[in-house]
Amino acid sequence: MRASSPIDRLISEFDRGLRAVFGVAPARRPTPAGKHAEADLTGFERRRAAALMRVNHCGEVCAQALYQGQALASRNPSLKAELEQAAREESDHLAWSAQRIAELGGRRSVLNPLWYAGSFAIGCVAGRLGDDWNLGFLAETEKQVERHLEGHLDRLSPKDSKTRALIETMRNEEAGHASKAKLLGARELPLPARVAMKLAAKVMTTVSYRL
Repeated sequence: MRASSPIDRLISEFDRGLRAVFGVAPARRPTPAGKHAEADLTGFERRRAAALMRVNHCGEVCAQALYQGQALASRNPSLKAELEQAAREESDHLAWSAQRIAELGGRRSVLNPLWYAGSFAIGCVAGRLGDDWNLGFLAETEKQVERHLEGHLDRLSPKDSKTRALIETMRNEEAGHASKAKLLGARELPLPARVAMKLAAKVMTTVSYRL
């Protein structure tokens, strides 16, 4: 089979970006929310759940961009495969989040193209730092996302079992990605890098909750 050219890879990455930003990629697995009945939520509870899911959808857009940037920049074929597998699982999260937002009557973040571009650039930089740092960045990202999802569970209405089931599944799979990265040799990032990532995530979640 002919190896793909740089132009082919560029077109492929552009197509993936469009699918992530505009939500046209279908999920490969059924949504965990589908097993639960829609609760009788108040207007406030529905708006809050939709806003939280908008934040989660934005996070999944960023995850797609990060993984694709890391995989594109990595020189290790086996690590590329691991990153691409994680991106495929995250694409389910992306589609599930978009579906739940629509069910709740909400909307996706208008800034998704900006979040995607910034995250892709960061992923490319991480991918060039070497496998251990690349994996360390992946592990720290997933650890922070797991904590972020835990906070969302605390803010949801106890009645909203559909959204809760979805977020719990996403949280568990993010934790699995972090554990896998550590097994593959992730290096712990220095404190300034972890703090910078946390501050950047805070900006993204605060803005996307409203926009």
